[in-house]
Amino acid sequence: MNSHPTVISVHDVDLAYGNFVVMRHLTFDIKRGEIFVIMGGSGCGKTTLLKHLIGLQEVASGNIFYGKQNFTKADGDERKAILEKVGILYQAGALWSSMTLAENVALPLQEYTGLSDADIREIVSFKLSLVGLRGFEDFYPAEISGGMRKRAGLARAMALDPQILFFDEPSSGLDPISSKRLDDLILQLKECLGTTIVVVTHELPSIFAIADNSIFLDAESKTIIAEGNPKDLLKNSVDPKVVHFLKRTYNKNG
Repeated sequence: MNSHPTVISVHDVDLAYGNFVVMRHLTFDIKRGEIFVIMGGSGCGKTTLLKHLIGLQEVASGNIFYGKQNFTKADGDERKAILEKVGILYQAGALWSSMTLAENVALPLQEYTGLSDADIREIVSFKLSLVGLRGFEDFYPAEISGGMRKRAGLARAMALDPQILFFDEPSSGLDPISSKRLDDLILQLKECLGTTIVVVTHELPSIFAIADNSIFLDAESKTIIAEGNPKDLLKNSVDPKVVHFLKRTYNKNG
């Protein structure tokens, strides 16, 4: 078990759109320095949960804590301070198409720091090199592959040296080689920088390659029905939904 401090704690949270309940009674902890995967079938509420964790949507009930700070009840300034420690890689990368990669990565540094242009250029070059994109500073998103766009989006998410990174379906739309390269990069960020990483995905190769811990959301019961390392869940779970999900295409010799 990860004995590191808890960085995010979810206490009895319900997610809903009006009267329609998406998930109920969600309770789990995310530890510092771990890769935590939110998994489950399509439509179970994985991305909806991520949106609640970063404040894009409000919980119907319950509380989300960042450390000892109650994020759910925090005012605007308190939330802003908390979220300055967070980076987000959206499913499609969410790069500005009219900006070069360097300009995309520079944007949060220009908005949230008082650094000089020279310092920003140096940081941008470093962040792009971390994700294997040195030399692509002046390229536009349309001029590079989908996998490269994902990595460029990651460089931008890392611009402010966040303590926590959120990924929404990072492997979506990628070929197996690009997906594995991104998984390897996620593992490097954890090992080299100690970043806490929260990943929404249903991709089995990624789940088994990167996850330290996970929760399984079930659309039918509208709650968490399994929690733990996915490899352990594969071996030990007796819930047929969890077993079916984890055995879909998993190659035990891979």
